[in-house]
Amino acid sequence: MDTAETATYIQQHLALAGRKDTLFSDDAIALTHQTGRGLPRAVNNLALQALTAAFADKKSVVDERSAAAAVTDLAAD
Repeated sequence: MDTAETATYIQQHLALAGRKDTLFSDDAIALTHQTGRGLPRAVNNLALQALTAAFADKKSVVDERSAAAAVTDLAAD
């Protein structure tokens, strides 16, 4: 997937979960795409970790810092 397809992919999954609002910043999507190389499974894993990191920091939007924390967490595994 390219970056735009990754953004759509994430938004569609969030919509299936009942979220229509913006939950990922553009920077977070770009980092998720870049790190996951546009591969759906990698994007899913990174997005889930980024959501967890944002929740732990009590953020309402997944930002680049939360996405970077996800990258670090998954790289450590």
